[in-house]
Amino acid sequence: MDSRDRGPRPKQYGPDDLLPRGGRFSRANRPLQEVEAVADLVVEEVTTGFCGAVVRVEKTPGGFTVTLEDRFRKRRVFPLGPGFLLEGKPIGLVRPKSKSEQTGPAARTASGSRAVHGQRARVAREGRIYVEGKHDAELVERVWGDDLRIEGVVVELLDGVDYLPGIIDEFQPGEGRRLGVLVDHMVAGSKETRIARQVQEGREDSVLVLGHPYVDIWQAVKPQVLGFEAWPKVPRSEEWKEGVCERLRRKDPTWPLDPRQAWPRILGAVTSYKDLEPTLLGRVEALIDFVTAP
Repeated sequence: MDSRDRGPRPKQYGPDDLLPRGGRFSRANRPLQEVEAVADLVVEEVTTGFCGAVVRVEKTPGGFTVTLEDRFRKRRVFPLGPGFLLEGKPIGLVRPKSKSEQTGPAARTASGSRAVHGQRARVAREGRIYVEGKHDAELVERVWGDDLRIEGVVVELLDGVDYLPGIIDEFQPGEGRRLGVLVDHMVAGSKETRIARQVQEGREDSVLVLGHPYVDIWQAVKPQVLGFEAWPKVPRSEEWKEGVCERLRRKDPTWPLDPRQAWPRILGAVTSYKDLEPTLLGRVEALIDFVTAP
């Protein structure tokens, strides 16, 4: 019989033809590598191409999220899980181990100090640090809170530099009772500078008043952390915080117009001393050193 009458020959299959589509090198056949989303890990989110370092991992009602910060200090929040590249390879980000599970180098506090675990807060010193307002106190607590509790330093509200002379008279600073004060917008020729000089005269060993040049403590937070290049300029005829919110709203429709709603957004962007301007860092560190000196 002629071979042409035998009908079509069956297809000859090789070993690779029996593998799932994509062949032996198909990524779909490999288990996805899971990597802990530890601080400073640099990854790329595949759908947006956003590349940045891990800043924080947070629990939300819908699950865990990871915040990435790129080299321009812009931040984006993504769901924790698959969809990331590490050195060009697909991975899934997972929640880092808890502190009790971690081993390795000692952790650091938000201020950059070596973290001390298991040590109870020190009984409060007689020395105190005063700051001008609630936002100042919350920002100091967010970055230096752990350090202050270990050192036993209490931060109190000044509620305006005009009250400083009366507070110092009531506090009666002296040996073992040092008082440090952080003042807003302390520039040459200002009322703040004049009052600071007045209250320190003759008390240099027990009273230290330091100020930063910013109109408000908001400006001590690096604007890049919040996603813009510089804090808006507001005429002196306008209330500064309201003017800032109004101008930021023009660029970002999600920015709150009410300063009371804007502050939690600003404070929430601060995760460590790296998010603050160096001028403020130096002032706060100097005040802590002053009130804790033997």
